[in-house]
Amino acid sequence: MDLVKLIFGRLTIEAIPYHEPILLATFAGVAFGGLVVLGAITYFKLWGYLWREWFTSIDHKKIGIMYVILGVIMLLRGFADAMMMRLQQAISFGDNLGYLPPHHYDQIFTAHGVIMIFFVAMPLVTGLMNFVVPLQIGARDVAFPFLNNFSFWMTTGGAVLVMMSLFVGEFAQTGWLAYPPLSGVLQSPDVGVDYYIWALQVAGVGTLLSGVNLLVTIVKMRAPGMTMMRMPVFTWTSLCTNVLIVAAFPVLTAVLALLALDRYVGTNFFTNDLGGNPMMYVNLIWIWGHPEVYILVLPVFGVFSEVVATFSGKRLFGYASMVYATVVITVLSYLVWLHHFFTMGSGASVNSFFGITTMIISIPTGAKLFNWLFTMYRGRIHFEVPMLWTVGFMVTFVIGGMTGVLLAVPPADFSLHNGLFLIAHFHNVIIGGVIFGIMAAINYWFPKAFGYRLDAFWGKCSFWFWLVGFYVAFMPLYLLGLMGVTRRVSHFDDMSLQIWFQVAAVGALLIAIGIGCFLIQLVVSFMRREQLRDDTGDPWNGRTLEWSTSSPPPAYNFAFTPVVHDNDAWWQMKQHGFRRPEEGFIPIHMPKNTGAGIILAGLATVCGFGLIWHMWLVVIVAFAALLAVAIGHTFNYHREYYIPADQVAHTEAARARLLAQNG
Repeated sequence: MDLVKLIFGRLTIEAIPYHEPILLATFAGVAFGGLVVLGAITYFKLWGYLWREWFTSIDHKKIGIMYVILGVIMLLRGFADAMMMRLQQAISFGDNLGYLPPHHYDQIFTAHGVIMIFFVAMPLVTGLMNFVVPLQIGARDVAFPFLNNFSFWMTTGGAVLVMMSLFVGEFAQTGWLAYPPLSGVLQSPDVGVDYYIWALQVAGVGTLLSGVNLLVTIVKMRAPGMTMMRMPVFTWTSLCTNVLIVAAFPVLTAVLALLALDRYVGTNFFTNDLGGNPMMYVNLIWIWGHPEVYILVLPVFGVFSEVVATFSGKRLFGYASMVYATVVITVLSYLVWLHHFFTMGSGASVNSFFGITTMIISIPTGAKLFNWLFTMYRGRIHFEVPMLWTVGFMVTFVIGGMTGVLLAVPPADFSLHNGLFLIAHFHNVIIGGVIFGIMAAINYWFPKAFGYRLDAFWGKCSFWFWLVGFYVAFMPLYLLGLMGVTRRVSHFDDMSLQIWFQVAAVGALLIAIGIGCFLIQLVVSFMRREQLRDDTGDPWNGRTLEWSTSSPPPAYNFAFTPVVHDNDAWWQMKQHGFRRPEEGFIPIHMPKNTGAGIILAGLATVCGFGLIWHMWLVVIVAFAALLAVAIGHTFNYHREYYIPADQVAHTEAARARLLAQNG
């Protein structure tokens, strides 16, 4: 019996929620979809191809694409949670208790927040930086290619643990930041908070290592002539983002480790006993949490800078001020965390300081907006799909910024704290900023990644459904918040509120249609592949260095290391009659693919699952295997291969001819 407990820990047949009809139906649907996908891969004999070319790849471009695919898949799960919440709140009034039990509803809103921040927004942003940054700075890959692969699979491992909680055990019922004492072992003795802790620990390691990798890449691997003030704005925002990642994510790792110690070994870091303090957790989680908001939004500021300049046919207005504004936002993001808990009782002086810093941080953000507007002023604007997302962002994000300044006033925050006004503001910023920016980036760089454009009609349908759906879904929440309605409530007695929740549910449905249009756009675009043109008259042809390579770029990115003389490097090169060379090639030295990254991340995920369920034998074996694989990998890390000169020459010559034909 002791051996069984050592192997299986707390895991029993009762952990499978067979008494929950919704979860059983979901499991059946997921299982059926998974079997269809696996069957298709097996039928078309794709396993070997996927393993060789994608799963073990250390090519930053393929890893970036896999990050984006992970983010889109998790978006479907996270948005399904949002739809369930909206439907529950639309019908759960008076005697009607709705269709979700309270404990299930609590898990859903917790999972929704965790998934959308950690496993949708973060992978999408990280994927964009992975794909674009080395191309923009003229590098063949990131500084540490294997680490890049390992980071991706660790993020995927964290997502797997979150998804497993849906079918084995349950997820946390604490809200997406898991404040104690609610997340303590007394109030949450089940495995939900443990799923939360170890999913974020596994994924957080991947994010931290990715931040280190990209930071070193930008600082040390820029092309000759690319000084700091010649870097594209997207690279600048990526640099500042990864500075924040390296500084902030160790705090998240530490605070989750302390919470785990409280739960597993009975320490008292975040209790009211033996000198502990629950408010210390809130401070630490928000010292990570508010920079996290800017980790998400700074890269999309860079995306909008690239898109506006390209589709306005002009240089970006105020390049230097854009750079300085980005750096100022990076610094100030560490001086505003306490505005998340003005009601804590710190006193008027502390609240005033953080209220003022919160208002100040809106100034560099506003400067960026004016720079984008001045870039558009008197430009030859092409309202292609990326530009539509950008204009929609400008309007929507300003509203989110203004409501943020309102919440930065401590007396107003005392009334609005923990209400639906706050929820509307947060989604205003994240959807109107991050999601709109990601959609603009996908449409903008998709031709670079795959060699053909996304369909414009379905792209515009997706944009308008997202934009209209957002306003219909979240403007009612602003009004409800001003009425004093609090968040995280699954049932209401005041029938006069129901119409507002019903309108919000209609808005969520419109957003769902927008997501569906995006998926249709991907399929239709694949069926009707439209070749990207490289001529100077094409408004899609970007201004920075990544557009100087073929579409899609070769594995080695650049056969010849480019020399940069200008901020808009590719634009300047084209003005001087640039054509890709057809001779002078030499063999190119590249690292080999490796399966160690996915194996290490898989073992870390198994170890995390064992820790969640107290399966101590599994934990010991998985951790020992992880160490063994890591040590063994150090002996073959430097496996490399050469791309022969004649292959490079043949490839580049073919692309040069295609360029001449399209030009």
